[in-house]
Amino acid sequence: MPRRVVLRIIPLLMATQEFYIRNATETEARGPFMVEQLVSLAEAGQVTADTLYYDANAERWLSLGSTPEVRAVIFPEKKKLAIRKIQRIASLNKETESQNAINVQDMLAAAEGRTSDTRSRGHSLAMVDRCAKLGLWGCTAMLLISACVEILPSIEVVTDFSFDKLLTAPIVALGILDLGMVILLLLGVAAIYPFVRFRAMLGLGFLGLLFWIKGQHEAVAATAVGSIGLYLSTIFLTYLSTTLALLLGLAGTGALLYMFVLL
Repeated sequence: MPRRVVLRIIPLLMATQEFYIRNATETEARGPFMVEQLVSLAEAGQVTADTLYYDANAERWLSLGSTPEVRAVIFPEKKKLAIRKIQRIASLNKETESQNAINVQDMLAAAEGRTSDTRSRGHSLAMVDRCAKLGLWGCTAMLLISACVEILPSIEVVTDFSFDKLLTAPIVALGILDLGMVILLLLGVAAIYPFVRFRAMLGLGFLGLLFWIKGQHEAVAATAVGSIGLYLSTIFLTYLSTTLALLLGLAGTGALLYMFVLL
């Protein structure tokens, strides 16, 4: 029994009382002990109901089990645990006139979306899977095109392996970042989608501002369209929305490729 529980149920007088104890075969007493200490000793098996304690009021040695108040505190009765009978639950999986009993094959078919009730769910899961794959390959293509737009016009910065030149051409550094994400996406690491979304917004702000300062308004529009398409390709999972996002992203990045690389 925990100590804090003992203090709640014993009288205040007993809580402050000091006990001297000994076995019947001993002549020397041990103590003094507080009642909480006797409880701990009883739980450890070092004190029994036959252990004697000195009762100052009666001026004699008494056994701990002979005094009801002391016995109730130090040796509380433990409730016996009774095991309830297991109630059998009648199975609801019974064959009726209108419905057959469900078997393992039926459950597997339902999980795979091959039953009449779950076929629509199976179609939905198949659509989500296809759209996720289309979005993955679409993002890979957009980032690869963007990397070409950002690196190829200043390819000498990369071939010279000059860090100083790279600092003066931040658009090339952005292209190298895009190539890194392309490699991860080719490996199927869809967990970088949050970084792809950040890259889409970064491209919209950084490249859009750069082209705006240079007066290249067509490039600003293409950057906006491509960035929005790249962002949405990581979110949409329906045929119509995924197709729209891919068209926007590929159209925007393709226009930039035509303006800065192919022309």
